[in-house]
Amino acid sequence: MKPLISCREAVRELWRYLDEELKAVDHERVEEHLDHCVHCCGELEFVRQMQKLLGSQQELDLPADVQQRLEGLIDELTHPGRSGK
Repeated sequence: MKPLISCREAVRELWRYLDEELKAVDHERVEEHLDHCVHCCGELEFVRQMQKLLGSQQELDLPADVQQRLEGLIDELTHPGRSGK
């Protein structure tokens, strides 16, 4: 049995995990991590809620700074390691 992936690795893969875009072995490693990590289960729930919000047709009226931070967060989650700074 391989050691559990780190929280950082698990969180990095949550969007692809929920979208079922991971290879079977990577999917299993994320699931195994989630079976043991309460913190990352909370992150998973956050991602689920974020996907639900982003998938709705509801227009959001967010302050510009909040919109910018949200876009930065989404960019970091979808393109880990890439820094726009």
